[in-house]
Amino acid sequence: MESTSQTETRARAVLPIEERWAALDEYRMRYLSSGSGPALLLLHGLFGYSFSWRYALPVLAENSTVYAVDMLGVGFSDRPPNLDCSLRGHAERLLRFLDRVGVTSCDLLGTSHGGAVAMMAAALAPARVRRLILVAPVNPWSAHGKRLAPFLSCRAVSWLLLRFAPCLGGAHDLLLRRLYGDRRRIRPGTLEGYSAPLRIPGAFKYGLDVTRAWNRDLEELELLLPRLTRIPTLLLWGSEDAAVSPASARQLQRQFADCQIEIFEGVGHLPYEEVPEQFSSSVVRFLARNFAEAF
Repeated sequence: MESTSQTETRARAVLPIEERWAALDEYRMRYLSSGSGPALLLLHGLFGYSFSWRYALPVLAENSTVYAVDMLGVGFSDRPPNLDCSLRGHAERLLRFLDRVGVTSCDLLGTSHGGAVAMMAAALAPARVRRLILVAPVNPWSAHGKRLAPFLSCRAVSWLLLRFAPCLGGAHDLLLRRLYGDRRRIRPGTLEGYSAPLRIPGAFKYGLDVTRAWNRDLEELELLLPRLTRIPTLLLWGSEDAAVSPASARQLQRQFADCQIEIFEGVGHLPYEEVPEQFSSSVVRFLARNFAEAF
């Protein structure tokens, strides 16, 4: 006899997920789209891409029109030369993407660096963001990146990293493993999936360009956070997050008038990878609970 979970999985599998491309600043931006209903935009982390949402997207698409982007410079989108990799640059491109696909307002879900981009986009255009879901977002109160970014972006280290970029695949896999609270939860194909776009020239340069503006970006973001006060927000974090300090969640929560926090015990920086069912359930509950207020 088929279980309930098997039946649900089969039902979700029939929802089509389309690969699409949007012309942005004369370059092609790749995104996946599925579902119907209110628009929900998914933003990956620094070296992630739409692949990050392969478990969550079918679930979220049951009640939303989901757009999962590969930001310019990463994933399988184009890698423009001299790309502005500041938070503001990313956020402004994201808002132009919404214009391009005809979305006037949306729910915005961002993880890690994508969470910081989501907050910046909401600060620049608060009327266009109904609700925020932030998954361990880079923020002004987590010191991890603040210490590492100046080191990575210094000229000598940057030169070495770019010089040996073709040999860094193993280092990337090791770093990805460290982002899990329990490495036994790494599913088959995960490391290979995240590594695939790194074979495209320019991937590591993109990461270094992001770090060059890191601390300056966080200072600007902190100044703009009061613009987000009235946006209903959900913060999701793993208790064992080694990339963005879980202790910063409470300080970030104080910036919002209506903000919930949910901590996944024993989970690292990637709850959508490590505990995808719990993660998706938390997002669905938040969106359902706030649906009547938003519309």
